[in-house]
Amino acid sequence: MKKTDIKLDDILSAKSEEELTKPFLGKVEKIYENSALLSIIDYDKADKTAVSDLNKKIVVNFKNLKSAPKRKIKEIQALAKSDVKIEKITKSDLNNIENPIDKNK
Repeated sequence: MKKTDIKLDDILSAKSEEELTKPFLGKVEKIYENSALLSIIDYDKADKTAVSDLNKKIVVNFKNLKSAPKRKIKEIQALAKSDVKIEKITKSDLNNIENPIDKNK
């Protein structure tokens, strides 16, 4: 890929010439002159230890980057969506919650 084709937060398919044995997907965090810093978001199980050692970050030369398959990007985005529900709690709600510490008194 060319530098002009890469933007921050792009999800790209990449390969490492040294650290990882299999291709992986990464999110672009920073763009340098001939390479990009990627946050590793999807990788082969065989590279689990190496990814951990790298703290899920790796610098990859532009020649080792290519567009990720749209199907794979959609899979990752679906997994990233959270089912967390946030509700506002009133003071009366807090008063109705039992405090296990108070029971010991």
